Order: sequence, then structure tokens, then C-alpha cells
Amino acid sequence: MKRISYFFKLANMIAMPLALTGCAVVAVADAAVTVAATAVKVTAKTVGVAADIVLPSSDKKSGKDKDKEKDSSKK
Repeated sequence: MKRISYFFKLANMIAMPLALTGCAVVAVADAAVTVAATAVKVTAKTVGVAADIVLPSSDKKSGKDKDKEKDSSKK
């Protein structure tokens, strides 16, 4: 009986560090994915802002367009 108990203690002593190493690997992988996702999010926002600056918006009308609408509504 003592021999079986010793075997289980030895097996636990070997298995626990391996299991904790697995947790560490998952934690590092999770951190890497979080960093990559943040980088993609920041890049997407930057591209969106650049596109808003470069491309004219159809919602916003310039002063000339507003003047034309006022003149056409008076006729």
C-alpha cells in the first residue's frame, strides 16, 4: 500500500509542473493574441481617420453647394 501511495505522490510531483507549464503557455499565447488584436484595431482606426480626411464626405456640403441650394429653392 505504501508503494502505491509513493507512486501517486511521484506522479503528482511530475504532473503538476507540466500542467502549470501548459497554463503559462496559454497565458503567453493569450497575451500575444491580445497585442495583435490591439495593433489591428489601432491600425484600422488610423486608416479610417486617414480615409475620412482624404475622401470627401457626401454628408457634408461645402459652402458653394449650400449657396446653390438656396438659389434653386428661391426660383
